[in-house]
Amino acid sequence: MKKDEIKPETPKESSVQISKLEGLNDLPEGYPKVVVEDSYTRDLTSLSYEDRKQLFIKHVLMNPSSENLKGFYYELIRISENRGPIHMKILFSALEFINSRYDCADFVLTGIIRLYYQLIDSNLLSDEFKEAAKQTILGFKYWPDEPGIDSMCYWTENHHILFSSCEYLVGQLFKDEIFTNSGMTGKEKMVKAKKRIDKWLYLRFYTGFNEWLSNVYYEEDFPPLLNLLDFSEDTILANKSKVVIDLMLYDMAINSYYGMLSCTHGRTYTKPKLNPYQDATIDISKLMFGMGRFTKQENMSTVVFTLSKKYELHKVIFDIATDTNNLEWINKQRVSIKFKDAKKWGYGKLNLESAMGLLSFGGYAHPRTINHMVLMLDKFNWWTNDFFREFLGLKKIIKIGRYIKLTNLISLVFKKDVSRNVREENNIYTYRTKDYILSTSQNYRKSYGGDQHHIWKATLDDEAVCFTTHPGGYGEVSPDAYWHGNGFLPKAIQHKNVGIIIYKTPKVPKILIKKILDFTHAFFPKQRFDNVIEKNGWIFGVKNEGYIALRSMKEYFWQNKGVYKESEVLSKGRKNIWIVEMGNKNQYHSFENFIDKVSESELCYKRLSVKYKSPSIGEMSVGWNKKLRVNGSVIGTDKYMRYDNITSNTPFGSDDILIAYKDEKINLSIKQWI
Repeated sequence: MKKDEIKPETPKESSVQISKLEGLNDLPEGYPKVVVEDSYTRDLTSLSYEDRKQLFIKHVLMNPSSENLKGFYYELIRISENRGPIHMKILFSALEFINSRYDCADFVLTGIIRLYYQLIDSNLLSDEFKEAAKQTILGFKYWPDEPGIDSMCYWTENHHILFSSCEYLVGQLFKDEIFTNSGMTGKEKMVKAKKRIDKWLYLRFYTGFNEWLSNVYYEEDFPPLLNLLDFSEDTILANKSKVVIDLMLYDMAINSYYGMLSCTHGRTYTKPKLNPYQDATIDISKLMFGMGRFTKQENMSTVVFTLSKKYELHKVIFDIATDTNNLEWINKQRVSIKFKDAKKWGYGKLNLESAMGLLSFGGYAHPRTINHMVLMLDKFNWWTNDFFREFLGLKKIIKIGRYIKLTNLISLVFKKDVSRNVREENNIYTYRTKDYILSTSQNYRKSYGGDQHHIWKATLDDEAVCFTTHPGGYGEVSPDAYWHGNGFLPKAIQHKNVGIIIYKTPKVPKILIKKILDFTHAFFPKQRFDNVIEKNGWIFGVKNEGYIALRSMKEYFWQNKGVYKESEVLSKGRKNIWIVEMGNKNQYHSFENFIDKVSESELCYKRLSVKYKSPSIGEMSVGWNKKLRVNGSVIGTDKYMRYDNITSNTPFGSDDILIAYKDEKINLSIKQWI
């Protein structure tokens, strides 16, 4: 690979068919026209939740709706505050988006359902809109087994609860009416959807999220749960939803850095990966924790939290999130399940229920799930779904293969590539000080293809970040995306403030990616640091009082052109070892001393193993096939607890999750669900 062959991507967020509602720019008279930007703050805005709500309401009323398909959520605040004019064209456009059954229609419908339950009697809404909203609700397709051809995504973890909560709540809203697309009554829809909701909530309580700590999809998970909490007539179901909301906010509190959920993620995109001040959860953090920014990029959750009449943030979670003065904070936690344990979690049969459940974990073409996938392609007529176009050309081969029981074998041969979407069990390690945060998915699916996974990340402020990947390609959509796609995953290991990331890109048959690139790269934006120094093969950066050191085993070079000029560090070869060490002024007294200590440290490579004598933690050794040792002792990087930190020590699979900090505590228990 020649240096001039690097082709930085033009970031695109996702493969959503249509990402905007029509009529956004056709503003009514008297409506806000100029965007008033909010600024990021790492200082606590207010101790009062009500005060923080008022700050957000003030921000919304000053601004027009944002230019994305969730933009109409701002109108809900205007209606709630009785502050017209409201943008009726964008509300009608939201209904048309749902009627067209575009992908992510469930995001939009979730807001319409909130509007119908809470705000439908407002004089700001026309009778025409009220009737149109009802007809949209009655005519929608709520699950793939209903009539109609479309390319909506129903199956990922976030879509699963979005569609299911919508179906349940509209059924409750119109219990005795006939839903025209399915021919079912509202009561029948409630029964059908509740089974899925109960299962989803059960798994989130016991196993966490397979889209772990997502700075994109947590934004989509909160609104359906808040709708269930506020509007479900079943108090047990409402309480279950509240418990999972609490756990999500706790997840954010223990893995965030001054309001930024800047850590490892199960799924993310380029923009928030490179710019934590633009992630989809930073609005939530500013509302709930008082640190962050109202970005106007994503606003579902912040709007719905503000409108919720029943959710109150536990003080213990707020205290954990806002105590930023800890000299050292370590969190270890386990999330998701192993496919080999599918039966244990209720997905052991070859039927549609198990198939949809496993698909929510990314089980498209995994050897243990490929036959489930083929079952759904047939039963739901998904051969023409845009998300599964790659299967259409192989339809005959796949169907014959399933008949003669060869699909498992084929999937096994190509498993390193075709199972790249999988989000199985993961062990997360997060280390935080007042000056930086370092977070890693420990030894997660090494040498397997990746998708939107974000394996490790170092953050010093809202712009100064660092991570490495093996790019999936030069494209814009994962897995081929240059930054948020992954070719093949590394063995990443972290202990306290040090991370070692080993790449061994395999030479395997490929189907889902166009080309296996022969380099790894790091995002290290020089211009965002106060100073960057290179010494003895190390790259050093300082931001405020936080320090970072990055080293590549193989020779590296800086990108010298394009949008990532002097922000990207590249190293040729399919095999490499990257090392990252973090520090701060409190520990080293000066950036110069940090540079001297790290650059003079003993470092020995042997094939794909490394022994590094860290100036902060001592001798650390690990290899592609060797366990982590620190000062001679083996350190486990798997089989973590559900939560393991100073605020919660909860075994994985426990019926009780006790969270305690200072003088506050809460116990989230499965017994509360009965």
